[in-house]
Amino acid sequence: MNQLGALWPVSQYTLGGGGIGQVWGPTDRAEAIATVRAAVDQGVTLLDLAPMYGRGEAEQVVGAAFDGRLPEGIRVTSKCLLATDTTQAIADRLEKSVMRSLESLKTDHIDLFFLHSQVILDDYQFPAPINETQTQWSVTKTCFDEAVRPAFEALISRGLIGAWGVTGTGHPDAIEQILASDKPPHAVQLISNLLDSPGAIKRYPEPARPRALMAQAATNSIGVMGIRAVQAGALCADFDRPVPADHPAMQPMQPMQPMQPMQPMQPMDPAVVAHRYALAMAGVSTVVLGVKNRQELMACLDGGGPLTAEQVAMVDDLGLQIP
Repeated sequence: MNQLGALWPVSQYTLGGGGIGQVWGPTDRAEAIATVRAAVDQGVTLLDLAPMYGRGEAEQVVGAAFDGRLPEGIRVTSKCLLATDTTQAIADRLEKSVMRSLESLKTDHIDLFFLHSQVILDDYQFPAPINETQTQWSVTKTCFDEAVRPAFEALISRGLIGAWGVTGTGHPDAIEQILASDKPPHAVQLISNLLDSPGAIKRYPEPARPRALMAQAATNSIGVMGIRAVQAGALCADFDRPVPADHPAMQPMQPMQPMQPMQPMQPMDPAVVAHRYALAMAGVSTVVLGVKNRQELMACLDGGGPLTAEQVAMVDDLGLQIP
């Protein structure tokens, strides 16, 4: 078990909602439920969920798996996407999201609730051409300070959530300021893969700087949940779902060829290497798994703990990077 910032001990792996919500390829409800129960039986203590994972499917799966009675020591997260808006509109949308999640989970409390939008500085200008995905779910730093954070604190005071955090995939300058604040989040989700690559969710041209953000989180006792360990499948031996050739997730596939079968660690599965590399990254307390069935789950759980410093150096010496 690792300590998640100032919150609580957490297992080295967290079960993500993307897989059981059918974001990462098809599965069925029965297998998703069995995967959740297997994860808990194997010692996973945190379930990372959100209403947008399968339009509520992931949270409904967990609600069905335990009928609202989570086993002792098991905690859940949820998330909400926001756009820059008025204080009242922000509060209303966050409450609506929380209540929807509670209904799906059949419970009355979310342990850790995340702002899932990208945060940008007030004067940040996306380079042209600007598309809807860059701006639709962007929250300015002022909106975050004046509307989002107070709304989180109000939800805590009402007992609906226990703590709050941010998904740190917004502009790194804005995330850095949030992490350095005198009212910092309890946790942050940060890109944790050997390419330091956000892949398709990166909306800005500047470097992502996830490792610098991890260091910043550590200075303020903020828990770090590692996400995108296999970069949406790009660090696996192959994709298990249809992905267009021009999709951003395809970019790493060419430089990843030396990882197949990942010499000098043959015959270790590249996905297992990627997860173990993420576990070894400084500051990461838990790595979120995007598995969708028990087979994928056990491959990760049985793969071993963090890579050793020597093994990390072997991976780094491959010089893999997105072109």
